[in-house]
Amino acid sequence: MMDVLDVVIRLAAVLLALLVLPLLVGQTEHKVMAHMQGRVGPMYAGGFHGWAQLVADGVKFAQKEDIVPSGADRRIFQLAPAVALLPYLVVLIAIPVAPSPTTGVGQVIDAGVFFVLAVLGVGVLGSLMGGWASANKFSLLGGLRTAAQLMAYELPMLLAAASVAMAAGTVSLPGILDAWQWWWLPWQITGGLVFFTAGLAELQRPPFDAPVADSEIIFGAYTEYTGLRFALFLLAEYAGIVVLSALTAVLFLGGWHGPFSDELGWVWTLLKTALLAFVVIWLRVSYPRLREDQIQRVAWTVLVPLALLQIALTGVVKVVIQ
Repeated sequence: MMDVLDVVIRLAAVLLALLVLPLLVGQTEHKVMAHMQGRVGPMYAGGFHGWAQLVADGVKFAQKEDIVPSGADRRIFQLAPAVALLPYLVVLIAIPVAPSPTTGVGQVIDAGVFFVLAVLGVGVLGSLMGGWASANKFSLLGGLRTAAQLMAYELPMLLAAASVAMAAGTVSLPGILDAWQWWWLPWQITGGLVFFTAGLAELQRPPFDAPVADSEIIFGAYTEYTGLRFALFLLAEYAGIVVLSALTAVLFLGGWHGPFSDELGWVWTLLKTALLAFVVIWLRVSYPRLREDQIQRVAWTVLVPLALLQIALTGVVKVVIQ
């Protein structure tokens, strides 16, 4: 009975987090970009520091007409936003936030890191479905760019995660945290950079946002979407930022590990996640968009060799230690 109650409580907490955390990331992005780029608009809505900007955006999306193109595949077109968002809900359930006082692990669901990454790959299908079903050549081109980017960056992301699994001797997320040591920070730093960069590319975040390049293909797979369906795609993007930041914190930065981690473990997880989310926003403000050929070159000539080098280094260290 207690196990069922724990699962129900965790599901309710994850649902609340899925609604609140992506919205906070979106609000923070408005503010960070306003300060870094001198954008005055987001600083005025509602008075003090533009606190009502998020409310204004929500009202705007809710008031817009829901339009489906006459030539679109209506069922797939309408289903795509949900397919893009739901995988992040599943992954949030599996991410350990704090050590459990009874079991010693972070959650009831003992999910493996490769299961989590496989579920994340499903979210990209939402963009592919939207691009194909829109009956728009710009949308189709955006979907094809998304597919090419997914194939290029899935491999280095998996290889970087494999390095951590090798180091911990387990693919379980709580197991990795139980085995994590502070000296992993310099040892696994290359894998962490590869994982985080590949995650940015899979989220189509700048500078890897060629699939939604407004100067070339309007807004890619999302061009024909309006109102709340478009808002769901934006929510999926911000939820992806939360998930990527939390996974990077768990795999490479020790997750709940920190001073007084037994009592404040969840605080350390949230702080590390927030810091990485800020880095995602900072990169958007600071770097221009890469061309499609540059995006592929970064994946195959930089990230994949670095990930393989990290795996080789991990193998040598494990052999020497054991």
